[in-house]
Amino acid sequence: MPKGSPELTASRREEIINACEKLYENMSFKEITIKEIGAVTSFTRTSIYNYFQTKEEIFLALMEREYRLWVEELDEMVETHDALSVEAFAGQMARTLEHRPMLLKLLSMNHFDMEANSRPERLTEFKAAYGASIEALRRCLVRFFPHKDAKAQQDFLYAFMPFLYGIYPYTTVSEGQRRAMAEAGLDFVYMSVYDMAFTCVKALLETRS
Repeated sequence: MPKGSPELTASRREEIINACEKLYENMSFKEITIKEIGAVTSFTRTSIYNYFQTKEEIFLALMEREYRLWVEELDEMVETHDALSVEAFAGQMARTLEHRPMLLKLLSMNHFDMEANSRPERLTEFKAAYGASIEALRRCLVRFFPHKDAKAQQDFLYAFMPFLYGIYPYTTVSEGQRRAMAEAGLDFVYMSVYDMAFTCVKALLETRS
């Protein structure tokens, strides 16, 4: 652990995570290196190793932050609404995901390799944020659909959480992919993040007791 105040350590970590996020907006995971991340921070590349040992740990920390920001929005939904219909809830949920394009992009990555190249303590921190998102979703179900028992809540969560991993690749398609699908004769229906999430949440709630 680097020497310095907790505030400085937190600030340095955030700067590294912010640099990774900025690069990932226009570069692929494979293209991004510790060197690339270090080039857009205010300190030396070797200093990054005081906070993260691998680039996978940095990406994991970025995803952890995205999960926690999503949790804040889910909890705000619970705090500001006494009741929501299925359709209204589906709309609210879709908007929270529409606000988190980085989370959806990160979810489309290969998590097995990313987690395998992270230290246990970093992985535990990430899993805590992931678990917090599940509990935030459960709080939403308890508030707005109190008639659903624990089994129905679990069914929703086990269908909805894996669905999140596919939103980004289904809603973000390159021109090359569009041309290839057209030439292959695929009748692909393009949907927005909002439309895809709304349709999924509404269907899950209407078909599960």
